[in-house]
Amino acid sequence: MIVAIDGPAGVGKSSIAKMVSDELGMYYLNSGNFYRGVTYRILNLGLDPAKPDDCVKAAKEAQFDVKDGRFYLDGEDVEDKLHHPSIDIWSSKVSVNPQVRSIVNERIHDLTKRMDVVADGRDMTTVVFPNAEHKFFFDALPEIRARRRYEQNPGVMDYDTILKEINERDEIDRNKPVGGLKIAPDAVYIDTSYLTINEVCEKVVKAVKGISIK
Repeated sequence: MIVAIDGPAGVGKSSIAKMVSDELGMYYLNSGNFYRGVTYRILNLGLDPAKPDDCVKAAKEAQFDVKDGRFYLDGEDVEDKLHHPSIDIWSSKVSVNPQVRSIVNERIHDLTKRMDVVADGRDMTTVVFPNAEHKFFFDALPEIRARRRYEQNPGVMDYDTILKEINERDEIDRNKPVGGLKIAPDAVYIDTSYLTINEVCEKVVKAVKGISIK
């Protein structure tokens, strides 16, 4: 079974997807890890993340796997190595490449043939898993998303800068030539602006179990 979740940055997708996966006893698949993995590989091999051909080469040769709930790249457990600042900077740019996205989607499909997953991202419900049994789209006001980010890391960046970055990221995500942020017609839309993480998790779990939600 596949539970697919989409939504813009800062709506709590990852935190909620992890909770839902724990509640349902499924694997939490963070699609971003695959693009971070490709970026990690590019930088480690001394390739240039600004060159599309280098990005495609790294993606084609990458071997992804999941063992005991841990994310592996080329036989190495990289679960805790994918959030270096340089990877943060480059992964969103690498993920825009249509060829890289196509390769990563193939790898994700290969993995999910043998496991039940809760997957979150920007195009899980529309491109990666259009036939997922359960689809959700999380949303929230940009101002609330910025406030959440600011409160998570106070003093690191001011609120106005965070809000500006979120609006810019939304614009990029919605206008990607491949895998743009869209609401699938059959997705359950949940506005998380004034809900707690636990409340959103409860709604998703109930929907998956066939219990009516408001």
